[in-house]
Amino acid sequence: MKLNEITRGTGLEGHGIHNANLIYWTPPTAVLYEQVVRRGEGLISHLGALTVKTGHYTGRAANEKFIVDEPSSRDWVNWGKVNRAFSPEKFDALYDRMTHYMQGRDLFVQDCYAGASPEHRLQVRVITERAWHSLFARNMFVRATPEELETHQPEFTVIDLPSFHAIPKSDGTNSEAFIILNFARKMVIIGGTSYAGEIKKSIFTVLNYLLPQKKVMSMHCSANASESGEVAVFFGLSGTGKTTLSAAPNRRLIGDDEHGWDDRGVFNFEGGCYAKVINLSRESEPEIYECTRKFGTILENVAIDTISRRIDLDDASFTENTRASYPLTHIPNIIREGLGSHPNHVIMLTCDAFGVLPPIAKLTPDQAMYHFLSGYTAKVAGTEAGVTEPQATFSTCFGAPFMALRPSVYAQLLGEKISKHQVHCWLVNTGWSGGGPGVGSRMKIGYSRALVNAALDGTLAAAEYQTDPVFGLNIPMACPGVPQEVLSPRNAWADKSAYDAAAQRLVEMFRKNFEQFKANVTPEVATVL
Repeated sequence: MKLNEITRGTGLEGHGIHNANLIYWTPPTAVLYEQVVRRGEGLISHLGALTVKTGHYTGRAANEKFIVDEPSSRDWVNWGKVNRAFSPEKFDALYDRMTHYMQGRDLFVQDCYAGASPEHRLQVRVITERAWHSLFARNMFVRATPEELETHQPEFTVIDLPSFHAIPKSDGTNSEAFIILNFARKMVIIGGTSYAGEIKKSIFTVLNYLLPQKKVMSMHCSANASESGEVAVFFGLSGTGKTTLSAAPNRRLIGDDEHGWDDRGVFNFEGGCYAKVINLSRESEPEIYECTRKFGTILENVAIDTISRRIDLDDASFTENTRASYPLTHIPNIIREGLGSHPNHVIMLTCDAFGVLPPIAKLTPDQAMYHFLSGYTAKVAGTEAGVTEPQATFSTCFGAPFMALRPSVYAQLLGEKISKHQVHCWLVNTGWSGGGPGVGSRMKIGYSRALVNAALDGTLAAAEYQTDPVFGLNIPMACPGVPQEVLSPRNAWADKSAYDAAAQRLVEMFRKNFEQFKANVTPEVATVL
């Protein structure tokens, strides 16, 4: 079937889909724009980006995600609160209802790849009822060439029907929304939610299941490279600066969120970026800001003046989780092939709202394993009259919601690669300094950039270090462009006793969280804190 072809009722029978109306096969961006506008799915902003609303769900529906409990994957999946089991019979019944729902409806199909590595990429087909969701898939996955489309055979299929709602009592779901992975049938079904990120993250979960079984490390991280090809990967949860710090003007971006690490080096899983854009400014993040003003970009839940069609990136009326989806080709210094060498540096980002971790620390291999398994950050929950309290978050491997296998599988792979390739590991705190919210202040992005640059260009390799007595971290005593008093977290606090108490509380949180991993790590890793 040829690129851009629009046809009736052919090509989807293998998925059990019959009697659909118009089927749009891998349509290009311009065609999808036309369909979005014609169908009333979104508005075109004054500079060309497409603005859409996702309705009730403005983020992932974490409690609505399931994995089918079937023999081929049962012994591999790390079952629990994240990976909830779903009955094969319930899946089949729900999917049967979905195929009936699709009869007589227009459908959009994107045939694409997940993974830039020719050796490890996954052939993916995304079938959806929304034109803008099809554009999202076109942005976020690796596009197939016209020649590749001629022989494309999906190894995993996503069926995405936002307007189709589950019936919890009969379907076995928690609500009308659902995201269900079936490794035996090589399928993901999504319904009841218009949040497009579910498409991307469900395939990420699939890759996190498949690749480690081939001894390929899968990572929730961004990655970039110097002009000479030295690679750095950045682990970090949402809000830690993963996208911002990897989009550096003096380095070339490989990707901003999902990567694999095989025997040849690092490769991007994606063909696009999905960046948070709330309060985005041209001054602080010029490259991402420019992407919000380009044709082909999707702006999720970003406020728009319906008369002038101008957007307001500072408006959080719909959600704080406003997003921009855009192809990597929108980034001027992108590595289009999505490939890089073995990393020279691994940077683990945290936004410590308690204000007790240093802005940068050099990690030993044991410390790197400890902090990778911990996946720590802290969020600030806003309350009335500006009163805030930090909330610690531990997300294993910096991506627990997407890790289908046991944490030890990913940790062992990372440890082996760090050791084999003599990788330098760093912990970078982009959170608070001098105290928590209301006492201290958020680390300036300029300081974080200077520290990361100094780590990557070798400046910190020659620095003098002091060992933090609470966390045992090696902290540089000086860094160009960063005040010395900022480097030592205790010195940045006016009330030293308050720092000691806050630091000890965080240590206890780390220890309590790490109890779950102690049986599967070495004594050296288990006793890091």
